[in-house]
Amino acid sequence: MFSIPDAETRVADLVAAARRAGADAADAVYFRNASTEVQVRLGALEDVGRSDGEEIGLRLFVGKRSASVSASDLSHEGLGALIERAVAMAREAPEDEYAGLAPEDRLLTGEAVPIDGDDGADPAPAALKERALAAEDAARAVAGVTNSEGAGASAGRTLMALATSTGFARGFVTSGYGCSASVIAGEGAGMQRDYAYHSTRHVSDLEDAGAIGRRAGERAVKRLNPGKLASGPMPVVFDPRVGASLIGHLAGAITGAAIARKTSFLLDKRGERVFAPGITIRDDPHRLRGLRSRAFDGEGLPTLPIDVVADGVLQTWLLDSASARQLGEQPTGHATRGGSGAPGAGTSNMFLEAGTVTPSDLIADIKLGVFVTELIGQGVNGITGDYSRGASGFAIRDGQLAEPVAEITIAGNLANMFLALTPADDLVFRRAIDVPTLRIDGMTIAGA
Repeated sequence: MFSIPDAETRVADLVAAARRAGADAADAVYFRNASTEVQVRLGALEDVGRSDGEEIGLRLFVGKRSASVSASDLSHEGLGALIERAVAMAREAPEDEYAGLAPEDRLLTGEAVPIDGDDGADPAPAALKERALAAEDAARAVAGVTNSEGAGASAGRTLMALATSTGFARGFVTSGYGCSASVIAGEGAGMQRDYAYHSTRHVSDLEDAGAIGRRAGERAVKRLNPGKLASGPMPVVFDPRVGASLIGHLAGAITGAAIARKTSFLLDKRGERVFAPGITIRDDPHRLRGLRSRAFDGEGLPTLPIDVVADGVLQTWLLDSASARQLGEQPTGHATRGGSGAPGAGTSNMFLEAGTVTPSDLIADIKLGVFVTELIGQGVNGITGDYSRGASGFAIRDGQLAEPVAEITIAGNLANMFLALTPADDLVFRRAIDVPTLRIDGMTIAGA
């Protein structure tokens, strides 16, 4: 069902056929996804979903003109029509001097770095239902929880293969498992909702369903009867589950496309200090069982762990081949690829290294501040770095977490926020982007 050699042959054959049809160069990518998901609510089965599909994408070049197409019809006739359409589209496309395959001399050769991304397990729907019920039962058992939005458990497997007309043909399989719960506490207009989830590559690494559910219930209850903070400048402390979004904004600002188009607030900041001394942010595509681990990128280049920020200094852009050519540089092995369209650039397993103080010590000197557990809205300008988002969480008073707060806005500028950021020592690898608890002084709060 998930044969890597068969997938490699399929994309290599499609590339060869595109060359015979008149393409000067081509690459193809294949995805096969199969997943099962079970949803329960109030102790009863609500939905069981099973998906199993495949898609193939072709990008080809005729001179400096290119086209990208995709299809789910993988029959001989369907792929023939796909090639014909792509060649016709490319001949009508405008020339692009930067488009093209990755440099042949930089492609991955030899053995791929093992990432241990597939455990070979295939949990039955009954086992997934049991996990989902256990999560919801634990959440509903928390005193103060009054209703449930449901719980879920999932299992899946993805096969990806890539081939280029320069001779690259590789594939890999990853498995994925998840469990989540979302519940409501309180009554009437005073109701509050919260959630918890966990995702892993190996089912044996998945957190106990009861622990996930209890965390969801406890979070919801703690949010009951929120107040508001007075407006003004104050320290903001980010829970790790929301603090990761700050590093996501960094990643978006240093992609090759943003730099080449001059649409980044970090333009011209490479080699300069953008975080406080001692801050290191690392991208590690080789982490065993990592959610975004990969031995090669979306263009066939080998991946390497890299410090994006070292001792507070921005070290690199994230470059695919097209943006690298536009900038007069070399690709960095960060190309990302979907079933259709040209490659982009992005991170793998990115994390901000832990600091040296506990979360309690991090807030100990704060007379008045806010601990953010949820962010709302998308008020971030990637060009200027201006940042303004709705938030909820807990007041910090005299160095301690105090009452819940809601309907506040936190604002600042990412360039200034990064420089003012201080991490705690509680880094845990749970997501594709991981951070410890983060403190940023001098943000503006709009509250009551």
